[in-house]
Order: sequence, then C-alpha cells, then structure tokens
Amino acid sequence: MTATRPAPVPTLDAGPVSRRRLPAVLAVAVTAALVVSWFGAADPATWLLETVWVMAGLPLAILLRHRFPLSGLLCALLAVHALVLIVGGHYTYAQVPAGDWVRDWLGWDRNPYDRLGHLVQGFVPAILVRELLVRTSPLRGSRWLAPLTVCACLAFSAVFEMLEWLAAVTGGEAADAFLGTQGDVWDTQWDMFCALIGATCALLLLSRVHDRALARLGQDRPTATS
Repeated sequence: MTATRPAPVPTLDAGPVSRRRLPAVLAVAVTAALVVSWFGAADPATWLLETVWVMAGLPLAILLRHRFPLSGLLCALLAVHALVLIVGGHYTYAQVPAGDWVRDWLGWDRNPYDRLGHLVQGFVPAILVRELLVRTSPLRGSRWLAPLTVCACLAFSAVFEMLEWLAAVTGGEAADAFLGTQGDVWDTQWDMFCALIGATCALLLLSRVHDRALARLGQDRPTATS
C-alpha cells in the first residue's frame, strides 16, 4: 500500500502569469474611464488638453509592451496618474467635486485638486524616469540617480507650465478652464513646487519597492528556448 500525496493547498500568492495580466487589466480600466469621461465633460477643449497625455501614452505603452515592458508598480502608478488627468479633464481642475469638498472642509478659498494633480505629476514621472535610467543607463546604484531623476521631473513640470503659457497666449480667456489658476498669481510656482515635493516623496517612499518590482520584472520575462 503506497502513501498518497496530499493535494496542494491553494495560496494567495499572485504568480508571474497574474502579474503579466495586470498591465492589460489597467489598460482596459483606463480606456473605459477615458471614454466615459468624454460624455458630459464640462469643457470639451479642456478635456482634450488634459487627456491627450493619456491618449498618447497608453498606445505607446501597449506598442512597446514586448520590447520594453514596464514594472507592475510603474503600470499601477501610471494608471492612477491617468485617472487623475481624466477626472480633471471631465470636470476641469477648478470644479472637481472632491476638491470642492476639501476646500469647504478646510476653509480654503480655492479648489485644491490642481495641486493634487501637480503632486502626482512629480510623483509618478519620478518612478518612470527612475525605471528608464536604471534599465537603460549606467546610473543603476549611483548616488546621482535620485537627483537626476528629480531634475528630470522638474524639467517636465517646467515644459508643462510653458505649454500652459502657450495656451493662454493663443487661447486667451478660452484657456482659463485649462489653466485653472483660480486667481492665484503664484500658481506656476506652486505647480512646480508641488511637482518637486511629489518627485522627492516618490523616491523616498518607493525606491526600494521599485527595486523589488524591477527584480520581479526580470524574473517574469520569458526566456528564449533553444
């Protein structure tokens, strides 16, 4: 009489196959949110200006998914960033209901959703830039990795502010909803400062988590068989 082996106990550990499905699930969710946000948008032109980054970035990530797959952490952060942009595009940043609730709760005189948007504009690109530098440059493990990542995020923030300036010059009052300054003469400086805080916090909080995500990405990638 031979002993039988007990049946394996199922675990909650998400294996490589599940992790590979995550980008597809996130892409479908972001696409659905983008389509829904178009209906009833407060200002169609602002919706287009705010979501064009999603419409450009999502297809690019899909096209490069085999040649340059992104880590699961970065995919999740990019999805969150896309949703922040989509919500801001649907309502316009100065009229997002959640921002109105925070304004009334804290007794502020402006809707702070645009500040959140610029925090995220620093937080998420910091992980994106870090991933690109770690995987394509000699900066992996270098003490220059963090400061150069923050500098890149600030440069992107400055370019975005120049795009807002261009929109104001060419669109005049029609661009007010896109700018969302809400009468703050220091809005540009606040936006870049928020991006700086976001980028710095991302590196302080997520660098080790990101390293583990990159290690898993290397383990999950299929290897060529002879």
